[in-house]
Amino acid sequence: MSDLLDQSIVYIKGVGPKKAKLIADEINVESLGDLLFIYPFRYIDKTIYTPIRDINPNDKSVQVKGVLISKEVIKGRKQKRFTATLKDSSGFLELVWFQGSQWIADKLVLNKEYVAFGKPSKFNGGLSISHPEIELYNASMSTALTLEPVYPSTEKLKKVGFDGKSRRKIIKGILAKLSDKHVSENLPDYLLHKLKLTSKLNAIKWIHFPPNQAALDAATKRLKFEEVFFFQLRILHNKEVRKYKFKGEMFSKVGGYFNKYYKEKIPFELTGAQKRVIKEIRADLGSGAQMNRLLQGDVGSGKTMVALLSMLIALDNGYQSVLMAPTEILAQQHYKSITKELEGLQVKVAFLSGSVKGKTRAEILKFLASGDLDILIGTHAVLEDPVIFHRLGLSIIDEQHRFGVMQRSKLWMKGKEKPPHILVMTATPIPRTLAMTVYGDLEVSTIDELPPGRKEIKTIHKTERNRAQIIEFLHEQIALGRQAYVVYPLIEESAKLDLANLQQGYERLLEFFPPPQYKISVVHGRMKPADKEIEMKRFADGKTHIMVATTVIEVGVNVPNASVMVIENTERFGLSQLHQLRGRVGRGAEQSFCLLISSYKLSTNAKARIKVMVETNDGFRIAEEDLKLRGPGDIEGTQQSGVQEFRLFDLEADQTYLSTGRTIAALILKKDPLLEKEPNQILKNYLHHLNKGFKDWGRIG
Repeated sequence: MSDLLDQSIVYIKGVGPKKAKLIADEINVESLGDLLFIYPFRYIDKTIYTPIRDINPNDKSVQVKGVLISKEVIKGRKQKRFTATLKDSSGFLELVWFQGSQWIADKLVLNKEYVAFGKPSKFNGGLSISHPEIELYNASMSTALTLEPVYPSTEKLKKVGFDGKSRRKIIKGILAKLSDKHVSENLPDYLLHKLKLTSKLNAIKWIHFPPNQAALDAATKRLKFEEVFFFQLRILHNKEVRKYKFKGEMFSKVGGYFNKYYKEKIPFELTGAQKRVIKEIRADLGSGAQMNRLLQGDVGSGKTMVALLSMLIALDNGYQSVLMAPTEILAQQHYKSITKELEGLQVKVAFLSGSVKGKTRAEILKFLASGDLDILIGTHAVLEDPVIFHRLGLSIIDEQHRFGVMQRSKLWMKGKEKPPHILVMTATPIPRTLAMTVYGDLEVSTIDELPPGRKEIKTIHKTERNRAQIIEFLHEQIALGRQAYVVYPLIEESAKLDLANLQQGYERLLEFFPPPQYKISVVHGRMKPADKEIEMKRFADGKTHIMVATTVIEVGVNVPNASVMVIENTERFGLSQLHQLRGRVGRGAEQSFCLLISSYKLSTNAKARIKVMVETNDGFRIAEEDLKLRGPGDIEGTQQSGVQEFRLFDLEADQTYLSTGRTIAALILKKDPLLEKEPNQILKNYLHHLNKGFKDWGRIG
């Protein structure tokens, strides 16, 4: 970037230090380059003048040229307004101002030709435009008709005079001075010719002030492709560099632990998807390069079994493994199920969390450091400095989006000579588009089938007026020996309100399920972990019939006997969260149900979410719909991904650009992995510029 674009906006005429600080605070703009690289979000079509008789009151906005034939200031009881009449060869148009009326009245001159622009409406049987943009017509306007850019702004900026008009004027001034020496081309000639892309300089000029629609399309195509192409190239290039830079421990064999467990202990036949994923992981572990793999699969698809088999491969090769989960409940669940699975195999497994203290903790740390412990399962406590592994070979992170990047990097650093292989798991299915961006530097494995014998959960939508019917259904299920969850939304603005909501629900349930005949557990986020654990254990052991909870049970509870999930105030939940909650049931052999209870009046978005939940149990379809309804910036975990760095590229609307950009980036790197060939030097240099100040966190998933 050049000296011109590095100049501070302080020196722009009419800005100065005070206004510059406000602009920086409001829209994060400090230099001319910052201002130039905030693109318009829409354009006003000023390429034509609309005859007055052709104006439709439903038009978004129109531009009219005519002679001012009358003007009048009208004093009302509360305020005065100024009206003027514009006439062209086809009719008359009223213009009206309610603010600044006297100033406008003094400015406009009768019998002069003006150009007015604004949103038309019907008023008193005629056409009117309120507060139009208006200026005296001159002959040069006929040759300067344009698509006028509209930029994102704020009320504070408008109040200090940094409005659309002044901003356009400033940007025009910058563009007038802009040349190739200020904006360097960052794509090689062979790509520009192959894809028929305009130059970077043209793209920047035309995205702000396109002379016509074709120029705007060319600029948009060039800039969208560039954004997504470099995003993918950076991810894939860093991935290639890591292959050379970070070698992984070589797990060359599958031995006694794996084979004995696989042949003698697995209580069921693995699904085809599980077998395929294990083969992918085995290939990674034996390649000599560090594995960085994402394992995604719906709730109950068998990810933990894949994780266990991977840990046994590590053990067969003389290495330790660690499995980290986001909550103590989930970590305990993994510990209990894995310990039970490994009975009789002489595999040493330990559990570590913040609640493990004293002698027990000291012994775990001692055995871990000496190599007398094979598998460690725990919470973020496994990241602490005193936790030292003898020979860590495999790190598994469950529900990985719940951990910060810095936390995950600490786990990556636990390897001594070489970084451990990384397997990150998520039960939140990731749309293909997000997988190619957020997780683009990871190899992705997908378990896309459920174990045989699982019955699809029946999802039913009910409103408050069906309350009696729902209570009757719960009585029937409990009489059959089943258990039920009743979940209330987490209202982030008020933990007190949240608790009151849950408390009211609990008291209402007591009326219909009175003790001692019925027993109800209560779990919420403000309880002490030990108390929460006691309540969950009571429910898991079948000692209570109903669990009333907030979303703390979204992950980490596995109760096969629970066959009913009731979700209150369904409209307050996101799709992904609803799907996760539904996944708490359907874990046994009996038919399970998910009852979505909402108010009668629903927003369009809430109706769409509920419709998807009722129609499908497919987590991948739900993830795609979630992306459409909420957008990428709202999907859990993507805020730190760089997806929000895109200025023009839209993750949902521009999937063609995404696949094209990734394909071309991959082809270039296949022929030239480190971008050392002459035509690709321009790409390497620009990647170096992009990587300034960026840590390569992708290597730790």
